[in-house]
Amino acid sequence: MPELTFTVRWPDGSLEDCWSPSLVVHDHLVEGEILSVAEFHRRSTQALHAASERVRAAYGFPCSRSAASAERIRSRAADFAADAAVTVVRLWPPLPELPGSTHAQESGS
Repeated sequence: MPELTFTVRWPDGSLEDCWSPSLVVHDHLVEGEILSVAEFHRRSTQALHAASERVRAAYGFPCSRSAASAERIRSRAADFAADAAVTVVRLWPPLPELPGSTHAQESGS
């Protein structure tokens, strides 16, 4: 299962790398997107839960590192107003391009 790191810029300008055990984060966040803290928290939590469930399906137990990432995001989000802006700076790795497609597609995770 390919891992993914997403980097965000919090309202105070600080950058934080967040980790996911799956590329499913691409279904929830877009590189360059600016979201409210509340929306970022909601979407990233959904993404990390989905990623953890993929680990559960593959290995029989949820991903504790994914849960730790979600908790760090929850804790950090609590430091800011719900309507403050968070920028999704980077999603790495990007989704692979399918031949003949203009859109990236996730393959196998």
